[in-house]
Amino acid sequence: MTAIDSVAAPPRTAASRLRWALADGWTITHRDLSHRARRPAQVVVELMFPVMVVLMFAYLFGGGMAIPGGGDYREFLMPGMFAMTMVFGVEATFTAVSADAAKGVTDRFRSLPMAPSAVVSGRCAADMLNSALGLAVMIVCGLAVGWRWNHGLGPALAAVGLLLLLRFALLWAGVYMGLAIKNPEAVMAVQILVWPLGFLSNTFASPATMPGWLGAVAEWNPMSATVSATRELFGNPGWGGDSWAAQHAPFLALAWPLLLLAIFFPLSVRRYRTLDR
Repeated sequence: MTAIDSVAAPPRTAASRLRWALADGWTITHRDLSHRARRPAQVVVELMFPVMVVLMFAYLFGGGMAIPGGGDYREFLMPGMFAMTMVFGVEATFTAVSADAAKGVTDRFRSLPMAPSAVVSGRCAADMLNSALGLAVMIVCGLAVGWRWNHGLGPALAAVGLLLLLRFALLWAGVYMGLAIKNPEAVMAVQILVWPLGFLSNTFASPATMPGWLGAVAEWNPMSATVSATRELFGNPGWGGDSWAAQHAPFLALAWPLLLLAIFFPLSVRRYRTLDR
């Protein structure tokens, strides 16, 4: 009994608790990555679908697109596709979290002598690794179709950081919805929310061409801020604009994800702690 109690007892010092949380979080991360490794066909489809969309827009629709200032359409397209890849990953997060909650896996984890943060932090770490892989594939695809970053490596890395920050913020929204709904079949409802977020933006059309209220919504879309900021950092052509949102896109590309994190991170932690209520 003494040996069992000593294993189950949580560490007392802050350093020990941090090591405990990191070790347990990595265990959950390894579990989630192992599940993906056992479904290689699904992984390939997830990685190749955005690549097919890029090829379709670059070679089928690109000839009919007019870019302000006569810029290259493929350089205009790719920052938007990078951001779309980050946004559309939220369904996978929601599905994985809600499936574990619905099957009782999450409750089982909560009953074990493990760090309380490990389940959600491990899930997030696995999703961020998958997102980084997907973004790397998209960057290679962009280079293959003629996209380039034109302002040097430093601004390009900053743009990649903004893209991953957006993904990290939306990831917590997916975690919260997965814990709150606990119904994997409700992924269709999540897609209804994600598609407007992705397409009601400046990715493919200028907000200036939309009806007034719709253009304002598109300009203030968090994804639009990230797209505009990354186009600027990559040195790629964009729509421009005189509105406050268009002129301060880099600021909003930081502010929107931080605001989403401030909302959904505590909601996710609270929901996880009260999951059985």
